This record gives sequence, structure tokens and C-alpha cells, in this order.
Amino acid sequence: MKSLQKLVNQLVGKLPSDFSSLLKIEFLSLGFNHLTGSIPSSFGNLTSIDTLYLSQNNLDGSIPDTLGLLKNLVTLALAANRLSGTIPSSIFNISSITVFEAGTNHIHGCIPLDIGFSLPNLQFFSVMFNQITGSIPPSISNASKLEVLQVTDNKLRGEVPYLEKLQRLSTFMITGNSLGSGGRHDLNFLCSLTNATMLIWVGINVNNFGGILPGCISNFSTTLEMFLLDHNKIVGSIPAGIGKFVNLQSLHMWNNQLSGTIPLAIGELQNLGILALDSNRLSGNIPPSIGNLKKLVEPYVSDNFLKGSIPSSLGLCESLTTIGLFNNNLSGTIPPQLMGLTSLVALDLSRNQFSGSFPTEVGNLINLETLTVSGNILQGEIPSTLGSCIKLEILEMQGNVFQGLTILDLSRNKLSGEIPEFLVGLKVIENLNLSYNDLEGMVPTEGVFKNASAISVLGNNKLCGGISEFKLPPCGLKKSTEWRLTFELKLVIAIVSGLMGLALTLSISFLCWVRKRKEQSNPNSLINSLLNLSYQNLHNATDGFGSVYKGVLDEGRTTVAVKVFNLHHRPSRSFIAECRALRSIRHRNLVKNGSLEEWLYPVNREDEIDKAPRNLNFFQRLNIAIDVASALDYLHHDCQPITSHCDLKPSNILLDEEMVSHVGDFGLARFLPPTHVQTSSIGVKGSIGYIAPEYGLGSEVSTNGDVYSYGILMLELIIRKKPSDIMFEGDMNLHNFARMALPDHVMDIVDSTLLNDVEDLAIISNQRQRQIRVNSIIECLISMLRIGVTCSMESRKDRMKMTNVVHELQSTKNILLGSRTMREMQRFR
Repeated sequence: MKSLQKLVNQLVGKLPSDFSSLLKIEFLSLGFNHLTGSIPSSFGNLTSIDTLYLSQNNLDGSIPDTLGLLKNLVTLALAANRLSGTIPSSIFNISSITVFEAGTNHIHGCIPLDIGFSLPNLQFFSVMFNQITGSIPPSISNASKLEVLQVTDNKLRGEVPYLEKLQRLSTFMITGNSLGSGGRHDLNFLCSLTNATMLIWVGINVNNFGGILPGCISNFSTTLEMFLLDHNKIVGSIPAGIGKFVNLQSLHMWNNQLSGTIPLAIGELQNLGILALDSNRLSGNIPPSIGNLKKLVEPYVSDNFLKGSIPSSLGLCESLTTIGLFNNNLSGTIPPQLMGLTSLVALDLSRNQFSGSFPTEVGNLINLETLTVSGNILQGEIPSTLGSCIKLEILEMQGNVFQGLTILDLSRNKLSGEIPEFLVGLKVIENLNLSYNDLEGMVPTEGVFKNASAISVLGNNKLCGGISEFKLPPCGLKKSTEWRLTFELKLVIAIVSGLMGLALTLSISFLCWVRKRKEQSNPNSLINSLLNLSYQNLHNATDGFGSVYKGVLDEGRTTVAVKVFNLHHRPSRSFIAECRALRSIRHRNLVKNGSLEEWLYPVNREDEIDKAPRNLNFFQRLNIAIDVASALDYLHHDCQPITSHCDLKPSNILLDEEMVSHVGDFGLARFLPPTHVQTSSIGVKGSIGYIAPEYGLGSEVSTNGDVYSYGILMLELIIRKKPSDIMFEGDMNLHNFARMALPDHVMDIVDSTLLNDVEDLAIISNQRQRQIRVNSIIECLISMLRIGVTCSMESRKDRMKMTNVVHELQSTKNILLGSRTMREMQRFR
């Protein structure tokens, strides 16, 4: 990095007289140079300059008043720096300015009340991602040449003025402020935007707007492509005239209080790709006209009061990747037409009243990864054609009246990876054939896997464990050696032997496999609630008490984790809490082995000196984010009782051999009442940097605290900096660091190893296609950081629900999958 002051001294401040002609320079662009220091006041001497571009550097300090002397200035670009203080009023008196860009800094103060009069030629005005306070001044409407107005993510309040004179406006983004009062007239200003005949982007989401959507929005320009209204308090119905937006691609109205029905006119939005109406109070039927949306990729109408059946016409939307209809009052049968959507990746119909049998055509969904139909009244047999859904990872069918699946033949399919856990849950299956695939890992010992005559695993040479009749090698012998070599120094606890009266005893915490056992004679005793094992059992399980925390019991059929305690103390409360939590929860992304922290921040050790450094590629990080979000979504919404983890951080995210992530360490977990809030926060702990700010103020425990921790973890996963990094001081923290980079400067802050992924993933001879893929990857990185920032908002009411996080991340993954062939993607998994 080079100091801007030194550079200016060379160019301006100490020039010999024969170089004085440089003072007449008209265009100066020093952007993207990693320049440091403050903006020199000597820039005020460049009186002939019309363009000063200093964006994308590391400049700090305040904006000098002397810039107000540049009376010929047309473009002033200061975005993406570390500038603070206020914008000098003298700059707002330069009437020639057409472009003013100061977004993504630490600037505070107010927008001048007379800005529309003092800057009559203004075309582009952006102060997004700052700390601007006050209101949007009504005079802005007098800047009639204005095309772009961006004040996203500031601290603006009050009403939005009428903007009827801004006929050239194409981008109007006021997202992420505190505008509006929650009153009935908050959205009247939208009617003034009908004069803007070139409107493309409108974003008023994440504010405090109340009232109804005025019917005048039907008169918006047909050029509109994106309309963002989510995270407000909007009531009333969706105007039928919305069908006029024939070029609309994204419509976000979720997380409001909208009521009424989904208008039939929704089917006229021929270019719509994302329809997000979830978390409202919508009723009535899903209109059959939705089948006209041929470009629809993601329809979300969950968490409403919709009734009736799913229109079969939805099966005509051939681009669908995700369907979210859960938590409504939908009924009838599941239309088989949905089973023809081969592009479908996620289908969630849970918590409705669907009846009848499940369509046997489900086998057509060859790309399906998530299928959730729990909480309905479906009956009949579970179709054996599910075996054709070879990418299925999550299957939730509980809470129905299925009679069972009798025969499931998956042999000779080239299946790889571990045996899916959902197969264990198919309790009444009579015959399961997994022969001659490429499966690996431990064979389960529950469900159908208890009966050797009901299952075949021949021809899978990488499998181990299972019941003795399978005659497979035990899993513990090889893996325990790998465990010691890979994690020895981090897992060893020094055993102090020389102190009189001190000894050690071992207690066992079973991870995810212990069933509820009958209480001993004293059910209130903590000691009696634990499993009793002999010293010989433990000696054999841990290979002679080596430097291991992983033990294998019953000749390789049972894997346990071992904890060490002082003989003079009873087991800690956190250990007992962890045992109770693990006894109550079951989910594929809860508790396995490994550590995310060790992958993000590897430590060179003597036994790994010759090994290549471990890095997580982008797809692995995205999958980790989805796995952890899925686990929290389960804990917060589907687990009984509802559970708050209370200590989410990278060291508690455990990775297995397939790089599937699992949430562990439930020592601080809290069971919550039906309100999802614990009435007392006494004893709330956690880890510095990850614990929600409200806990420090004595607020009650809630699932929102986990959401905050997840947001920080998400940012850390992409940026690869701990929240305790020395670079974060004062008001600068990981959240603000990421927030300031959104959306245009994300690639400047992401982990440098991900930049190689961007290049590798974009390798293709066709330059146009290459750029499309690069843009897709960058879009996905922006999306992940946005989720991290939203989840880690200081106010818990502004944070996302984990259910929505899962859907957003799945959508992000779908964008990537849509930009590459599966063969090209495989080497990055």
C-alpha cells in the first residue's frame, strides 16, 4: 500500500514550476490502488478538475473542506474507503456535480435539506452503507435529472417525500433504514414514482413501513425488474394491477402482514423468476394462473393461511428448483404433475393437510435433494420409486399415516458416500438391496439394518461395522489410528498424576445414538442418569486410554465420545445438559466429528509438516452453511422441545470424512417453552464475538440468539477472519466490515483462497459464458454475506428466521448449479 499523501506530494504539493501545468488536470482516477492515509487538502488546488475518482482504496479520515473549491467538478467518487466525519457542506454547493458516490464508508451526518436546489444537475447519488441520520429531504425531487438514488443501510427515519419530478429515475433503493412510522399513509409516496418511465429497481424493504399497498403501483413503468417490499409492516391485499409488470423478475413481499388472496393476475408476470410471499396472512387458493410463469424458479408462499389444493398447472413451470408451501392449510392430493419437474432440488409441503397417497412418479425427480412432507395426513405405502432419487439427502415424512415401504432395490446404481440416514427411519421395510454400489462408512444397526435377511450390502468394499452377520470389518480399527494422527495434539488433556488425593474417572457421553433409558432407582440423581461402564469396557474402547477421545465399543458397532472429570467432583452441569440435549434431538447435521475451526485456521504440527495446507473451497463452504442452518432450523422449529444451542462457533461445527458439517457441544443448550423464549437469562454464557448482544443486556434466551451466532459464523466462513481479529476495534467489527463491503466490494474482503475458486470455476473458452459464470459465483458470495449481515443484526427483530436462511442458501446453491454442468461441478465438491 502507498500513502495518498505521498503520491499527491509528488504530483502536486512539491512540483517544480515547469510541471505546474499538472495543476490544470481535468481527470484524476486513483481508484483500486489500496491507497492509505487521508485525502489531502491540497486537492483543492486542482481547480480545473472535473472528475475525481478515489473509490476502492483504504483512505481514512474526513473529507476535506477544500474539495468545495473545485467549482468545475462533475464526478466525485469516494466509495468503499474508511472515510468518517460528515460530508462538507461546501461540496453540496458545487452545482455542476452530476455524480456523487460516497457509499460504504463510516460517514455520518444528514443529507442537506436543500440538496435538490444546490445540486440541480445531480444524476447519481449514493451514500449507502454509512451512518447517515435524519430524513430524505423533500427537495430531492427538484433534482429532476436524478437517475439513481441509493441510501441503503443507513439510519434514516421519517416519511419518504413525494418524488413526482424524478421522471428519469431508474434505481430507487432505500433498503435497510428505519423509514416509515408503521402508519396507514406510509406508502403514499409510491404513487409519485409512477412518473418515472424508466424505473427498473425499487427497494423499500427492511424498514418500518405500514399501511396498505396503494393501487397506484399498478401504474409503475413496465420496465420494472425488481420490487423489494419484504420486512415491513404492510397490511391489506396485493393489488390486482401488479400483473402489468411484464418485465418483473423478482418480487419480494415476504415477512409483512399482507392478507387477502394471491391475485389471478400474478400469472401475467411472464418473466418472474422469484416469487416470495411467505410469512404473511394470505388466504384463499393458489391461483391456477401460476402455471403461466414459465421462468419461475423459486415460489415461496409458506407460513400463510392458504387453502385448497396445489394447482396441477404448477407442473408447467419447468424451471422450478425450489417449492416452499409449508405451514398453510392446503389440502387434497399432491398432483403428480409436480413429479415431472426434473429440475426440482427442494420440495417442502410440510405442515399442511394433504391426503391420499404419495405420487409414485417421485422417481422422476432425479435432482431432488430435499423432500419434506411431514405433518400431513398422507397414507398408503411410501413409493419404492424413491430409490431413483439418487441425490436425496433430506427426507422428512413423519406425522403421516403411511403404511410403509416393503421393497426398496437400489442395487447396481453406482451410489457413493455413506448410507443415507433416512433409510434407517423406514421402520417397516421388508427388503432393502444396496448391493454392488460404491457405498462407504459405517453400516447402521437400527431399523431394517438389524435384520441381515432383509438387507443386502454385497459388493460395497468400503463399508464397515453393522451387525455381525454382515461380516464386515470393524470401523474403529482404522479410524482410531487416523484420529490419533490427525487430531492428537488438540484432543489430549494432560493427566496430572503426582498430586496426592487426585484421580480421574471417565464418564461417557453418547453422541446421537443413545436411546432413552429407564431411570435408575433414584431418577433425580445426575450420576444415576448416566451409563455405568466397567474400567475394562473403557480400557478396551479407548485402546488402552491412549491420547484419544473417540472410543469404539461392541467390536466396532458402537462409537462413543469420552470425557474426563476430576474424581472429587460430580459431572459438570454443562455435561449433564449436553447429555439431555443429545438424548432429545435427532438430525443428520447434529454431532459427528472433526472441526471447522481447524480447517479455517490450520495450525502446522510436526506430524503434518509434509502435508499440503487444508483449504475449504467455495462449494464446501456453501454446503457447510446449509448444513448448519438446517440443524438450527430443526432445533428451532421441529425439535421437541424447541432448543437453543447458545454456543454456536467454528470449533463446535464438526466435519465428517465426507465434509458434511454437524453441530456439536450442547453443554450450554437450553430447552425453550412453546413461546420459544426462556423467561430467565440467568447463567447465559457463550463465546465472545458470537454471543448475541441482547444477552449482555440481560435479555431472555431465545432462538434469535442462535441466529446472531450463525450470522457471525457465516461471515467468518466467507471472510476467514475471527470476530476477535485485531483489525476490529472501535465501531469496526466483523458485521460492519461485511456490511460496508456489500454489494460492490465483496471480492475485496473475501478469503483470498476463494478468489482462486472463482477463476477455476470459470474456466471455459467462451468468454461470454465465462463471464456469466464468474458473475454467478460473485452473486452467490454477495448473497451469503447478505445473509450473514442480516442474521447478525444488533436488533433481534431484524434477524432472519433459520427456515428462511435455509431457503435462501438453497436458492444460492441452485444459482451455482444452474451455471455449470454437474460434471464440471463434481471436482469442486
